[in-house]
Amino acid sequence: MNASISLVHSNTTSNENNSDIISAQPLDIADLLVAYLEQLGIKYVFGIPGGAIEPLYNAIARSSRRGGVQHILARHEAGAAFMADGYARETGKIGVCCATSGPGATNLITGVACAYDNNIPMLVITGQPALPSFGKHPLQESTCTGINTLGMFRHCTRYNSLVSHPKQMEAKLIAALQRATRTPRGPAHLTIPVDVFRKPSSHTTPSYDLPTLLAPSSLVDDDAIEILREMLSESRNIVLLIGGWCGDAIGSILQFAALKGATFVTTPDGKGLVSPHHPLFRGVFGFGGHASAEVALRDESVDMILAVGASMGEWNTGGWCDSLLNERLVHIDESEDHLARTPMAKFHMRGSIRAIFNRLIERSGNKPEESKKGLEQRRTVRALSSPMWEPNAMLAAPEQYQSDAVPIKPQRLMRELGRLFPFTTRFLADTGNSVAWAAHYLHPHDRRMGERRLGGGERKREPGRRQSTGGWLRVTMNFAPMGWAIGGAIGTSAGNPNVPVVCITGDGSMLMNGQEISVAVAEKLSIIFVVLNDRALGMVKHGQRLAGAESIGCDLPPTDFAALARALGAVAHTVHSPQDLAKLDISGMCAYRGPTLLDVLIDPDEVPPMNTRMRVLANNL
Repeated sequence: MNASISLVHSNTTSNENNSDIISAQPLDIADLLVAYLEQLGIKYVFGIPGGAIEPLYNAIARSSRRGGVQHILARHEAGAAFMADGYARETGKIGVCCATSGPGATNLITGVACAYDNNIPMLVITGQPALPSFGKHPLQESTCTGINTLGMFRHCTRYNSLVSHPKQMEAKLIAALQRATRTPRGPAHLTIPVDVFRKPSSHTTPSYDLPTLLAPSSLVDDDAIEILREMLSESRNIVLLIGGWCGDAIGSILQFAALKGATFVTTPDGKGLVSPHHPLFRGVFGFGGHASAEVALRDESVDMILAVGASMGEWNTGGWCDSLLNERLVHIDESEDHLARTPMAKFHMRGSIRAIFNRLIERSGNKPEESKKGLEQRRTVRALSSPMWEPNAMLAAPEQYQSDAVPIKPQRLMRELGRLFPFTTRFLADTGNSVAWAAHYLHPHDRRMGERRLGGGERKREPGRRQSTGGWLRVTMNFAPMGWAIGGAIGTSAGNPNVPVVCITGDGSMLMNGQEISVAVAEKLSIIFVVLNDRALGMVKHGQRLAGAESIGCDLPPTDFAALARALGAVAHTVHSPQDLAKLDISGMCAYRGPTLLDVLIDPDEVPPMNTRMRVLANNL
């Protein structure tokens, strides 16, 4: 985008097309903010308008007319935040969402809190009534003298500030963006009174070159690299735990694993970064994971567990399982917060994960212990200690994975989703049973084993090659709100409309946030919403049964989600059996510019792989 063009709002219109007036006058604060978004190449802002934020919407409209930033209208502000989350994961850019004052701002909080707890970079803009009206009880007041939304956002943002004067705007915006994109990443919030939005800034163009200013550092501690190399050289059997924050480094990590002959497991949020058919892959460790992953970590011959980019919360440590969290652990991460959760580790290394592994690869082969003989010894140890990974053989219920039963088994549904959709597909699994089934049973075919040649160097981009750090499967760990994947799928598709997006969600999540399908209809986005319809809040229901608790508050009435989707303008199908799935035109769905909903009536008695969650609940009672 050309941020050097100075635009100012004027009541004077062109006789031909009501175009904006190009002028040397200072930019309004709202136009200055949008000019910076243009500079960052951000295409979409997600939100819902209102009086207190109207100047920002006017600026977005002016930008849109000149091919700049566009707006996507959410149906609920939480959905707007989920969409910004999905957009950030797909594009690698900052997700931007906005809302008016009062209830608009409070509705955003759940989606912003989710981004905070999952380290998603986001810029959150909310409006405020005009400064002179503060304390006079204006409509939807959300200042310190009303419903203090600034105070609410303080607990779920990396940066949080009221812009009370035009001269504050640039400095606070830069600070917000820096905090959003620096480790630990997360949302940054600016709340701006309507009269401040309208005031002129002191600039005719943006003062800063944001892409340069926000460029990530690749600094690496050379002394720490040498310590780590020495430890690696002394280890005979290494297992890697690949976490969700390895996205831009995954090619180097897989190359390192191949050079070392090291097997690896992933966290649930790291699964989408690798091929589930990789010969060194031993499964998912943590919520919804595989017994083979825990076997790999508990193997007595393993003398180093190298955990990389893992936040070390409940779901991605198997409920803080001692098979991972022990004295064999070496923890590499960009986040000090993550490293602080592994006090038992024998070594911590903080820095750019990609730079660290690139350096390890570059320096391999320079010592005798890295010779071909040493590498063959390591591979022999692994071959003797771990069987070759075969996804079907390692599943908790392989017979259900192949079952032709009606209603369809959720295990079989995951098999068919992985088999039927193209390798470019982005899958998002919602909170609840959806993420458990997907983490364990979703194994797409035709995935590349890595994105770098064994000898190093980048390959030319090709159709289907990952363009983001998000991976083929996206889940939310920690905060885990229901319905996240519905909005997240819309943001993902908006960020990359050239690939199919599959949202795997439950009937409870659909009843909570399904109205956002209307956004996919309006924006003509190729999203397939797969609803696991078991007429219950499934994780609650099965959790109560497994724990021997009272069965209460989990049953839902029969709902025709296909009919609801059609009412919103989407194409929809009802699926009872594997045969119903086989009849569907998947290629047509993926090519169709608009959403398709599959209302899948799954077997309600199948228990998802959630034993680690039950173990934590039992220990905490």
